[in-house]
Amino acid sequence: MDWFSYLLVVLTLTGLSIAHIVFIAGITGKGWRIWQMAVYFFMLCIIQKICVVLNFLDFISVCGEITALYGMSRWALRNRPSVSFVASVLAVYVTQLSFGIMNAVEVLLMPPSIRGSMLYLLIILATAATFMLSAFCYAFIRKFLSLEEESSYIWILLLSGLFFCAAEFYIMQNSYVHVNFHEPGKHLLLLMLQVMGLSAICCTLYAYGRACCELKTKAKLASLSQAAQAQKNYIAEAQMRYGKTRSFRHDIKNHLSVLGNLLNTGQIEEAKDYLEKLEYKTAELSFPYQTGNPVVDVLLGEKMELARLKGIETAVSVILPRTCGIDDFDLCVIFANALDNALEACSALGDARKMMTVRGEGQGDYYMLEFDNSCAAGTAVEEGIGLSNVRAVAEKYHGAMLTEYGNQRFRLNVLLNLSLVEGGRYQNVQSKV
Repeated sequence: MDWFSYLLVVLTLTGLSIAHIVFIAGITGKGWRIWQMAVYFFMLCIIQKICVVLNFLDFISVCGEITALYGMSRWALRNRPSVSFVASVLAVYVTQLSFGIMNAVEVLLMPPSIRGSMLYLLIILATAATFMLSAFCYAFIRKFLSLEEESSYIWILLLSGLFFCAAEFYIMQNSYVHVNFHEPGKHLLLLMLQVMGLSAICCTLYAYGRACCELKTKAKLASLSQAAQAQKNYIAEAQMRYGKTRSFRHDIKNHLSVLGNLLNTGQIEEAKDYLEKLEYKTAELSFPYQTGNPVVDVLLGEKMELARLKGIETAVSVILPRTCGIDDFDLCVIFANALDNALEACSALGDARKMMTVRGEGQGDYYMLEFDNSCAAGTAVEEGIGLSNVRAVAEKYHGAMLTEYGNQRFRLNVLLNLSLVEGGRYQNVQSKV
């Protein structure tokens, strides 16, 4: 091997090390390090040396390249097996196709008479163009595809990638053997095939990414529909209970009249029985938490009762404005999601002490809600659909949402802008179980 061939191999392997590691780190949402590229470069050098010494086919070399890249993705970048396999196949396939396309372009455009330093310069430029094409394809793929979250359909993508790889290997190993330098028509056909192959994989990945996005959107819509239905139930129950309360208040004079007659006629025992029935009736109509908002009253009563049954200590200190521009549905979104998350976190603690606290108060033109609960050590704070919905409500009212974690406690703060509140009167309700 002459000095130029040696230099070209080193430059190619260096470019592959950088391109592959950066692509896999980017598409899986991980950060790359220089040492990872160095280790991968060393592995590629070993694979290249073994294939040259033992005179292996290029197919074996590419398989070794995929295996080495899988190992780097799996253990250096900490990706899951299926994600590592798919990302490795895509990374190697794009570079292989790029090299195949540039090989065909070289044969078609490079005059056979070129020799010496001009030939070396054109080969280096072609190699640089190959990596530029690979970088363009990688950027396109990353724009429409992300492997940060493993999908149950990822194996479909893997099968497609393996098929495209197999087709490219067949072209490289068989077609070029039977095509000589003086058959530009066949080289043009091979170039078209490889360009179509690269376009096909990009279109396939685009379609896959859009399909995954659509599935996630449908799942979110289904979840929102269920939440909306639950919140409608809360609102309906609250309205029904307040309707019964108004009816009871309307009949209170009649009840007092009956009690008065019983007491005036000396029917003390009957009066006691009647009074017990009235107490039972009022207990059915009352809410454990009187916040001034029927939806929140119902929701707090239900969620805190679940907490009590799970052995969770609860404390509520809420100040709600009597009149404000906050829709009942939006209040239900905030309280339902926040309390459900708190219940789930506390339930995971087992026999440890569990606590849930809800606080709310007006601060000038703003209304601050704070949800505090116990959670397991090392809990990862991830914004799922529930917290995303809470954030959307906060932003709707020109406010903000903030999450904090520390000392095995999780805190959710929701700030809402109440600058349009009329009156500004607040009702302070405190309760502790």
